[in-house]
Amino acid sequence: MPVEFLSDEQAEAYGKFADEPTRPEPERFFFLDDVDRDLIALRRTKHHQLGFALQMCRVRYVGLFLEDPLAVPWPVVEHLAARLGMVDQRPERCGQDLPHRVL
Repeated sequence: MPVEFLSDEQAEAYGKFADEPTRPEPERFFFLDDVDRDLIALRRTKHHQLGFALQMCRVRYVGLFLEDPLAVPWPVVEHLAARLGMVDQRPERCGQDLPHRVL
């Protein structure tokens, strides 16, 4: 995508979370309507559902998918987890409820 019209700073920030979203931004960009919730519910586990919701909402906010799927401010993760009725979705907890998984 041509970015010659952007300053160096703008080009570097393009497609990324430049800063943490302000307080009203999660309500505007990280909302989940009934259609979103139906799509999310098709995912197998809670972690997959949260990941799918994050991808979907990041596109609304940033305008494209991020190269690094973990490059999301933690308040955004907490906001979406709360909207999905999830608690304690910290990355270090992933896999701990699966005793058969070798880490």
